[in-house]
Amino acid sequence: MANVLTIAMPKGRIFEEAADMLRKAGYQLPPEFDESRKLILDVPKENIRFILAKPMDVVTYVEHGVADVGIAGKDVMLEEDGDVYEVLDLKISECYLAVAGLPDGKISDVAPKIATKYPKVASSYFREQGEQVEIIKLNGSIELAPLIGLADRIVDIVSTGQTLKENGLVELERICHITSRLIVNPVSYRMKDEPIDKLVERLSKVIGGL
Repeated sequence: MANVLTIAMPKGRIFEEAADMLRKAGYQLPPEFDESRKLILDVPKENIRFILAKPMDVVTYVEHGVADVGIAGKDVMLEEDGDVYEVLDLKISECYLAVAGLPDGKISDVAPKIATKYPKVASSYFREQGEQVEIIKLNGSIELAPLIGLADRIVDIVSTGQTLKENGLVELERICHITSRLIVNPVSYRMKDEPIDKLVERLSKVIGGL
């Protein structure tokens, strides 16, 4: 597998948009690629192997070299802070990180509680605002935290704002804009520079035509 380019991709929306982008870039991905439940998908015709992972794990796979290249949301990159090269903004899966809470929610005077999947990003943001907070790490259903009194506010990804609205929450502050990025393992960039450069070049042309 030494000459095969291994790409780690997150499941879900990013996977679908990235697969579409790769096809537009001229990579021949089989039709069953999108429907497969396999976690490792080989495309011998293109000399590529795909690893399908949870979004938070993509940076880890690339950092440790089990994947040469990865596609990860900027949110994950900020949180994981891995030793990888960010080589291209793919401009897909656009969203943003925001602070949200109940419209009439009372904020604790002493260290408001913030529930989030992104403790590092949230801590850094509130520290920059000069605000002392208590971070509560959650892995899912972040919107539930203010509703049950677990937290005063949340920090989470917002795409359309519909989920916040349906749960009676309002956006209070925007932290940063998020898109998916192409990341590369530093050693792989030296060892497999030709296929990686070709991937970057072909994807760049697709981005230029968006």
